[in-house]
Amino acid sequence: MAKKETVYIALGSNLGDRAEFLYRARQLLSEFITEMHCSRLYQTPPWGVLEQPLFLNQVLRGDTTLPPLKLLDSLKNIEKHLGRKTTLRFGPRVIDLDILLYGERVIRSARLQVPHPRMFERAFVMLPLAELSPDLIIPGSGKSVNQVLSSLDTTGISLFPSS
Repeated sequence: MAKKETVYIALGSNLGDRAEFLYRARQLLSEFITEMHCSRLYQTPPWGVLEQPLFLNQVLRGDTTLPPLKLLDSLKNIEKHLGRKTTLRFGPRVIDLDILLYGERVIRSARLQVPHPRMFERAFVMLPLAELSPDLIIPGSGKSVNQVLSSLDTTGISLFPSS
């Protein structure tokens, strides 16, 4: 039997009914992620390309038996199923799913980098991650989630009212 690994997945949406897209993504993720725990929803300013709608962001923690690249493929299939189109990098999207952490592994391949390389500069990822696991030491960094978060600017990030 395949070994269970604890994974952290970032979810984001800034087009259409953002909360509904996140809900639908969580439902689809539950097919291969068990023991799922989700942060609240955060409304966040865009990152990278600034001229676009506000995002809703969330992080979930759960267990999976899928190997890392199979998990990545499964996330990409969910994005496609929910209508994500490949457009401008860091541009608007109906759904964005990223593997932040996969167990205690550090993965550096052409297709996948874990821990997610840009998570250390993104308050919209670290704030919901801190809600779930504030004292977690991020593999390869020697820093806790709270330590990384304390160095980031959280201006403009707010809890989404329905969460």
